[in-house]
This record gives sequence, C-alpha cells and structure tokens, in this order.
Amino acid sequence: EHFTLNFTITNLMFTRDLETPNSARFRSAERIMRHYIDPLLQRSSIGPYFSGCKVTGFRAGRHRDDTGVDAICSYQDSASLARFDREQVYQELSTMTEGVTKLGHYSLDQNSLYVNG
Repeated sequence: EHFTLNFTITNLMFTRDLETPNSARFRSAERIMRHYIDPLLQRSSIGPYFSGCKVTGFRAGRHRDDTGVDAICSYQDSASLARFDREQVYQELSTMTEGVTKLGHYSLDQNSLYVNG
C-alpha cells in the first residue's frame, strides 16, 4: 500500500536542478530526505509495516528559500494494522517534527505537512 507525504522546507533554496530526477542535486537531496523521513515513520504507529519512502519531486515554494517535497511512502497492509489512519500518522509526524517546524537541520513551513492529501 502507498500514501503520499508532502511538506515544504523553508531553508533549502529551490534550484532548477532539483526538478531533474537524475541530477546530482536531486539524488543528494532525495537521500537526505529519506535519511530524515524514514526513521520518523519507523517510529510511528505504522512503523512495523513501513517499507520506505521515495521522493517523487521537489518544487518551488512560495518564497525564494522554500522547496516543496513530494514523496510516496509504502507499507505492508496487514491484518494487525486495523487501517491506515492518515490523521494519526499526521499527528505523530507533527509531534516528531516539533509541531511541523524541524526536520533535522531543516526548517519546515508549519502549514505544509500533508499525509495522503
């Protein structure tokens, strides 16, 4: 099963090479995002079923230093996982990112987090 994850980083300047999936900058930024996102989801309620996220794109944000991040995350559907609760996962990610403000050394736009949205 899959769900989407979207958020905006406010201290990563968007550049055109982030639009090109085979560019060195895209690959580097994707690796860094997975380094931060995957452990959070592993500690969430879907952790035992979580299999990873793939960044599908970066986009220009509203301000010069903003970069939007779009990812598709995967998990194994299981009888012991009653159902995917996107609101619960959102709340858990919100808490783990200090109210949607920090992702590692990156700052987040507080109103930018969407889970399956």
